[in-house]
Amino acid sequence: MAGPCSARLRGDVAAFTSALRTLVNNPQFSDVMFVVGPEQQKVFAHRCVLACRCQAFRGMLTQVPVGSQDSSSSVPPQGPFILGNVQPEVFLAVIEFLYTNSVTLNSRIALEVLTSSVEYGLQDLCKLCVKFIKDSLSVEQVCEALQAAVAYGQTDLQQHCLAFIEGCTAAVVRTQGFRELSDVVLARVLRSDRLAVDELDLVQAVREWAHVSSAVLERPVPEVAALPVRELRLPLLAPSELVTLESHNQRDLLIPVESIAAAWRAHALRKGSGVPSRLCRPRRGTRPRDHHRHLEPHTK
Repeated sequence: MAGPCSARLRGDVAAFTSALRTLVNNPQFSDVMFVVGPEQQKVFAHRCVLACRCQAFRGMLTQVPVGSQDSSSSVPPQGPFILGNVQPEVFLAVIEFLYTNSVTLNSRIALEVLTSSVEYGLQDLCKLCVKFIKDSLSVEQVCEALQAAVAYGQTDLQQHCLAFIEGCTAAVVRTQGFRELSDVVLARVLRSDRLAVDELDLVQAVREWAHVSSAVLERPVPEVAALPVRELRLPLLAPSELVTLESHNQRDLLIPVESIAAAWRAHALRKGSGVPSRLCRPRRGTRPRDHHRHLEPHTK
């Protein structure tokens, strides 16, 4: 005689998700409250949902109250939990994901939701954020997205952002986001052979970036710019451009004297002698100069 058969059948997923969505920030039946952002907005939630969906919230909601002598106490902290450094809209997006496994994003909050997804260990939410950021990338936001991608180890997003920057470099270097890049990330951008901008324009963009960073970090221009400046391809500049560069350099000492001297030496010897080969390679957007033909053997 055959034994009883069994099967796991699924009902309407959309209806289930829609029902759970009604519980997002709903005070009815709520047993935990968060006070979010500088404006102290109240956000209501349900412990069981947060705890089963997110290890970080499980730890937050079951931690032993301060001063308790009983480490095995089953009495959870009552809250409210103060989250002053996150925007309510961002936190609500995280809560929406925990309840419905979906999230409503816009370009204004996507990067901050990505940050929260990393902080809370929500890998699936992180993937959704990365996909949205890639699909909605803009000239104004690409540098901020690249900075976040590097910070959170999102290799795929890093590559996507770099390719985007390579496609419209001249516009990107004029954005506020470019001026706010870290020195490490800027140096990474400047290593690319495919930047669609002339080297002279890149030097000026790095100079403007350095002055902003110097003011923000309260450190000298040469110090904050040391890493990115190594990636500038000065041998590609014509002699007249190097003369102008030296004049500007007397004001802020952006570029080490030895780097400018190496560029002059490349002109004098009519080859890139003593200069790293990468610094003699024209980029995709480099305007041709007569002397570039002397550098070509050095780049092969």
